[in-house]
This record gives sequence, structure tokens and C-alpha cells, in this order.
Amino acid sequence: MSIQKTVRRLTAPDIARRKDGEPIVSLTAYHAHTAQLLDAYVDFMLVGDSLGMVMHGYESTVPVPLELMIMHGQAVVRGSARALVVVDMPFGSYEESPAIAFRNAARVMKETGCGAVKLEGGKRMAETILYLTERGIPVMGHIGLTPQSVNVMGGFKTQGRERAQWEAIEEDASAVAGAGAFAVVLEGMAELLAARLTKQIPIPTIGIGASVECDGQILVLEDMLGLSPRVPKFVKEFAKIGPAIEDAVKAYRQAVRLREFPGEEHTYTMKEETSQATKKSKMTGS
Repeated sequence: MSIQKTVRRLTAPDIARRKDGEPIVSLTAYHAHTAQLLDAYVDFMLVGDSLGMVMHGYESTVPVPLELMIMHGQAVVRGSARALVVVDMPFGSYEESPAIAFRNAARVMKETGCGAVKLEGGKRMAETILYLTERGIPVMGHIGLTPQSVNVMGGFKTQGRERAQWEAIEEDASAVAGAGAFAVVLEGMAELLAARLTKQIPIPTIGIGASVECDGQILVLEDMLGLSPRVPKFVKEFAKIGPAIEDAVKAYRQAVRLREFPGEEHTYTMKEETSQATKKSKMTGS
């Protein structure tokens, strides 16, 4: 009798309990294949609205529709078994009212099977975060540089490099934690402020461009693999996959042009011919 070991998927409370513990590891994931590769090594995967820029060629995350997030969320959940999957709520899907935010977040949870959603904003989103968490939807917050507000911010600008900005950002962090978020992403933030917030609030901070002082880290997978043409200052390229892909494509083109590919080992023969060749081989003893 065979015994199959059931893999338990991590949950939002599992991540919340990691505050001040072993650093939390996270990456973005947009499709099933990479989700399968990442699953054994990360604590949670974020189906980020960054997929609009990385995979679909948008100039920002603003145009990304809810349906696109759901489609990619479904793929990541199918491709994983262990890591918590968090899906970004795209711009326009949660800001209007807590009730509309709940309707859209519930749809994301039901149609993807993910374990949590993420939304951007501090104090202004506290009421919505509370509304969602009280109704069974785990929420990850996101403060500091919030890409969906790029048009208001005037670009992707680092936050907290002037102490005059600190009070408002500290209020955002406190509001998100107080409203019931299980963790919060700190993006594009000065190290001293990120360290201060990590000590102040009782939930894990997940840094992206916010220093090693956070409780965990997240990067866009394509950035850390060397696939992105423009790499932010806070990204370390742990591999150079982009040049390797280009070299492979060049080699493929040359093999096709020289009729070296497909070779005999890549070609299907007729069944009769295969059978006759096998009989002839047996008769000759070769």
C-alpha cells in the first residue's frame, strides 16, 4: 500500500508568525512553469500587477485589468503546491469603496484559489483592509513607493529620504497593521525609515528596495534573473538568463538556416520502415 505525503500550503497566518524570525523569501510569479520552479524555495509568490509591464508591455501597472490578474493567478496556483500565493488587486478594483473592494477580492480568491490579496495604500486604505479581513480575506499591505500612484507621485520616486516624509509614512504603516493586514510591502524606501517601521509595527515587513532591515524580501523574478532591460538600483541579478536566451536563439537560427536542425534524432519515421529496420538489424546481428 503506497502512502502519499500531502504538502500543506503556507497560509497568511504562517507568514504573519514569521515576524522577527527567519527572513521571509518571496518572488513574483506570473505563470505555472515558473511557479513550479519557485515553489520549494519561497515562502510566498506574488502574482504582481508588475506583470503588465514585464509580460504585456505596458509602461506602468495602471492599465492592468482584473481579468488579467485572475488569469495569471490561476496559472500560478496550478503550478504550485507549497508556497502561499498572493494576488495583487489592480488599479481601480478596490479604491472606490470597501464593498466594491470586497466583491472584487472575493472574486479573485474564488476564481484563482489564492490565499491572500495585496493592495496599495496606507491610511486611506485602512477602512478597506479592515472590511476585507473581517469578511475572511487576508490582506497584504503595500506602502512607500506605490506604483499604481505613479501619476500622482510624478514617477517612481524613492520614499523617506527626507525626514519630513517620515511621519506620514509611519502613520501609513501603523494604519495598515492596525486594520488587520498580515504583512506589508515596503517599496523604494530609505534604509533608516524601513528599519524604524520594521521595529514599530507588529506585522512582517517585506522589502523591495527597502534594505536588509526588513523581515523579508521580494523581487520581480525577471529582474533578478537578468531578463529585464532596465534594472533598478535595488535589484541584484542572481543570473544572466537574458544573454543566454539570445545566444540560444542565435544558435537555433543558424542550425535552421544550415539545415542542421531538425536532425535524424528529432525526426519521425514511418512505422513500417522502423519495423523493417529493426528486423534487418536482428538478422545481421548488428
